[in-house]
Amino acid sequence: MGRQHMKCAECDSKECKTGKDCTMLRDSLFDSYSGEALKSMRTSTAIEARYYVMKNRLEEVVLYASSMGYERLGIAFCLGLETEARELHRVLKRHFEVHSVCCKVCGIDKKELGLEVLHGWDAEAMCNPIGQATVLNREKTDLNLTVGLCVGHDALFIKHSEAPVSPFIVKDRVLGHNPAVALYSEYYRNRRENMEEMENLD
Repeated sequence: MGRQHMKCAECDSKECKTGKDCTMLRDSLFDSYSGEALKSMRTSTAIEARYYVMKNRLEEVVLYASSMGYERLGIAFCLGLETEARELHRVLKRHFEVHSVCCKVCGIDKKELGLEVLHGWDAEAMCNPIGQATVLNREKTDLNLTVGLCVGHDALFIKHSEAPVSPFIVKDRVLGHNPAVALYSEYYRNRRENMEEMENLD
């Protein structure tokens, strides 16, 4: 029998929550949960167990990072959410050494990489997620938080960050940075289902 392709989102029973292994991977994964990974799991599980529906995400970040013994936190943020990033920096620096880096770091003009422009200015700096990761890697941060990085830019930042990454704010300009609304709202559900085909940027 060939490898089973996982489509858990379409499963109605979710028997894994009571111990069923659909993957045949169970025994091979135990060694992965050791050292720092096991410490992270113990910490995050303890926060869930002790503060379920009691602490907001910001409070959980502080609890998690403190319990993990992290001292240096990084914030990679979008210029469009600089107000939120400034407030997050202000709160976190009460507890940690905080380093923050804007998406436009290094000021690389979009034209230099042949990228499409938004405003048509003489010089329009591109977002630089690899640069953001490089800056925070240089600061030797223990944990990095993302604040409103664009889709794709966030993926590059996470890929190039040496420290673990936890998204703090996910960008959605249309839905007030709450992308789940597109799944809950009847308006957006109808709009999505009426689309004949996805747009292709090529």
